[in-house]
Amino acid sequence: QLQLVESGGGLVQPGGSLRLSCAASGFTLDYYAIGWFRLAPGKEREGVACISGSDGSTYYQGSVKGRFTISRDNAKNVVYLQMSSLNPEDTGVYYCAAEPVSIATASPLFFSVYDYWGQGTQVTISS
Repeated sequence: QLQLVESGGGLVQPGGSLRLSCAASGFTLDYYAIGWFRLAPGKEREGVACISGSDGSTYYQGSVKGRFTISRDNAKNVVYLQMSSLNPEDTGVYYCAAEPVSIATASPLFFSVYDYWGQGTQVTISS
């Protein structure tokens, strides 16, 4: 059974950093794309970053480019989202999602592409 579990959320001051983890089980990362999405109150769910399992290609939403870095550890079957220079607009519930690379590649940051989701982890940026 394919399962995703996020961790690492919390309360951080503006300008701070946080690293989220997405632990995958029931499948190997090699054949899947893993995306990070966030949902903020009053906003639609948006794609933040994605990493391809096949070749490690990465994709970022414009507002996080240069601040967020997505990476993977295939040996541990974990995908990370390193976030820095955080601001209040980054607040939200962060979810990781998985989809076979062949399907996700066309629209890697579009949430409806993904069928497998974790339960989410809360990230709050506030002073």
